Amino acid sequence: MASGVIFSSLRRRRSPSLEAFLAPVDLSDEALIRTVVAVAGDLVTGFSDHRLSFQRKNSRSLIRKVEVFQLLLESLRDSSVSLLPTAALCLRELFLVVYRSKILLDYCAQSSKLWLLLQNHSISGHFHDLGQEFSTLLDVFPVRAVDLSDDVREQIELLRRQSRRAKLFVDKKDDGLRIKFFSFLEAFENGRIPCSDELRRFYVDELKISDARSCRAEIEALEEQIVNHEGDIEPTVSVLNGLVAMTRCSRFLLFRFEEEDDDFGLGNENQKKAKVRLVNQDVADKILTIPKDFCCPISLDLMRDPVIISTGQTYDRSSISRWMDEGHSNCPKTGQTLAHNRLVPNRTLRNLIVQWCSAHGIPYDPPEVIDPSAETFASACPAKATMEANKATVALLIQQLANGSQSGRTVAAREIRLLAKTGKENRAFIGEAGAIPYLRDLLSSPNTVAQENSVTALLNLSIFERNKSRIMDEAGCLGSIVDVLKFGQTTEARENAAATLFSLSAVHDYKKRIADNVGAVEALASLLQEGTRRGKKDAVTALFNLSTHTENCARMIAAGAVMGLVEALGNEGIAEEAAGALALIVRQPLGAKAVVSEQAAVAGLIGMMRCGTPRGKENAVAALLELCRSGGTAATERVVRVPALAGLLQTLLFTGTKRARRKAASLARVFQRCENASLHYGGLGLGYALASNSASTRDTTIFAGDVSVPMSISLPVL
Repeated sequence: MASGVIFSSLRRRRSPSLEAFLAPVDLSDEALIRTVVAVAGDLVTGFSDHRLSFQRKNSRSLIRKVEVFQLLLESLRDSSVSLLPTAALCLRELFLVVYRSKILLDYCAQSSKLWLLLQNHSISGHFHDLGQEFSTLLDVFPVRAVDLSDDVREQIELLRRQSRRAKLFVDKKDDGLRIKFFSFLEAFENGRIPCSDELRRFYVDELKISDARSCRAEIEALEEQIVNHEGDIEPTVSVLNGLVAMTRCSRFLLFRFEEEDDDFGLGNENQKKAKVRLVNQDVADKILTIPKDFCCPISLDLMRDPVIISTGQTYDRSSISRWMDEGHSNCPKTGQTLAHNRLVPNRTLRNLIVQWCSAHGIPYDPPEVIDPSAETFASACPAKATMEANKATVALLIQQLANGSQSGRTVAAREIRLLAKTGKENRAFIGEAGAIPYLRDLLSSPNTVAQENSVTALLNLSIFERNKSRIMDEAGCLGSIVDVLKFGQTTEARENAAATLFSLSAVHDYKKRIADNVGAVEALASLLQEGTRRGKKDAVTALFNLSTHTENCARMIAAGAVMGLVEALGNEGIAEEAAGALALIVRQPLGAKAVVSEQAAVAGLIGMMRCGTPRGKENAVAALLELCRSGGTAATERVVRVPALAGLLQTLLFTGTKRARRKAASLARVFQRCENASLHYGGLGLGYALASNSASTRDTTIFAGDVSVPMSISLPVL
């Protein structure tokens, strides 16, 4: 455990916690000596014959210091004499210094070569600091008071003199390679791709990165450092991004695409299962946790460009602009007449949305056209070198997609998926470069990995707004995505196809096109009922988006989506969205009729009102209210006959969200207007009555046999 703590701390250049350096306590002199001897022996045995890629001189010097101390310790062990208090204290400190030395050597042995180059000066400083601590211990340790042989005493004295003269050592050859690394980055920044011979001498001859697999391992190690990066560490994240992009481009310039056939061929099932799961939940999880205030009241989607209209209400710019273009002159939410059509950016809300998306790992691409005076909310643009290197890489990848072998095209699709996973700019120029038609062709590939990579790449690309239109306008692309959803060779492929449909359906005009595609809604409904936990999430979010378009109601009913949504009410992870989709579907009489015909629908919604999350309760009461309004007498009676509803409404009126309280009050008023205010259920004489015409308080009595329990439901004026 301590080893992991120190290793992580060194990697991030943090001060490790004190618990990582607990010295042995309450040990006899003999036991203490044996403990320190064991730690020193492990270090010497493990690294004496180990040749590090970098820091060779510093590591040899450190190991030699430990070897001399090992001789001292063995002499103390063999002499069996009691230690002076000063000597015992020094041995405890020595334990910590040797332990930290082992961690540093482990770090140099296990870290990527490129990262060691970048941290050359810093790591050299760590070696120097440890050397100084050994020097201090030599000065303090009472050598003359200990019975030592002459040769051991001479070696200790020699080491003491050398340690006093020791200075920080930075290997000039290592530092020259580091400078060369940065010169390549500068070349990319100036729009020049270094020649293959230069790159080969650097990566292959000097760093011994001799194949595509080892080069990919280096890239992944640098990407891990970006994730773990601290603000005050050099190099900066922007520089690291540039180095990753440069190394990725160099990989394909040097090793092409054919060297990973074993990784991306058909292979065996064990190889496939061992791979990193090709799943990007950035989009699929988005709707599951979006705060209501971040959603546009018109589209119900996460607002990308929130604006304020003259009534003070906030909408997404695209939605309210479309509303005004259709000739409306009133506020969609309040009904007030608009004093003017000016849209004022809601920068505070947009800042909050960006921060929330960043905290939850959700991609958030700002609008593609922003007024120059507007506040910038996205992270700083990548360095020019990063862009140039990534563009060069994308050109190589698309060339491979167009003309390469099956395995080479699979590798290219995987790399496009990874590039499109982060960065609006990457998604933009991949789409502009023409990758989408080739990815579409791979959707029908018999190679399972190729299919997973291509559909996931399209999912990642679809996060960028313009790529949505490119995907939808590409002949046969939507149909191919639906085919993967229906017949995909792996669960991951089917789930990512559903997530892609969810991403595309964020554009209102595409919702009907998706629903009209033969088999799309049916496949989503099937995935909702039979998929994995994540598959059900993907399906319910896509169905929720599609249900926001009123013309999709009939298609969803015919496809059996209502049955799947009702069943999903019992699934804690997706119940909120299922209830929200049902609330939209039952707004239409056809939808209300379909939901009423499902025996478990009302009971499922009541169950959510009892045990659901605050948002789930809100969606459930909204669905019941819309069911009563659109479903007629039969639907209303079906809801009113539920004996527990009165108590749930009362609880919701006092503890629910603002919207939930408003819906609960409206639902209670619907009950009041029922001609039969006292209904019986199940032949048990169990019912309740909503009496009085008061708009603020309704007295309700629940009868159970001869027991009468008076209750009151307060209806706040909202």
